[in-house]
Amino acid sequence: MSAQNFATSRFSRALLVTAALGTLAACGGNDRPRADLAASQLTTIGVNSYLWRASLETVSFAPLLQADSAGGVIVTDWYANPTNPGERVKVTVTILDQDLRADALRVAASRQVAQGGGWVDAPVQAATVQKLEDIILTKARDLRRQSISS
Repeated sequence: MSAQNFATSRFSRALLVTAALGTLAACGGNDRPRADLAASQLTTIGVNSYLWRASLETVSFAPLLQADSAGGVIVTDWYANPTNPGERVKVTVTILDQDLRADALRVAASRQVAQGGGWVDAPVQAATVQKLEDIILTKARDLRRQSISS
């Protein structure tokens, strides 16, 4: 491409972008969406993007079996902590809404212990599930705050 064609091409693109921005500016008026509405609605996935990202970060210690952003379901495979190989856990996170609310999040965990050469189901403390939910919600709120302030 010659220098003249390159300059003409750049000028044409700049003119097109300027015209598009002018058209968009004329449509919007002075009203701007509230941050809360914009934060919950600007998503290309079926659930709240902050909850989704925070959930993925929180369960990243375990390998993923399923991550369905449209349905809002994350399922890990069994994970055994190297310091305690006689116990393993599996986590399922379900995000139920596009809004960043505590009741839009459900965490379930399964636990097994090694016994007699196999794995046997064992109870999971309710505090463990609650702690995971708290971690996810805190991370999601932090992500939201970071996106609004930038």
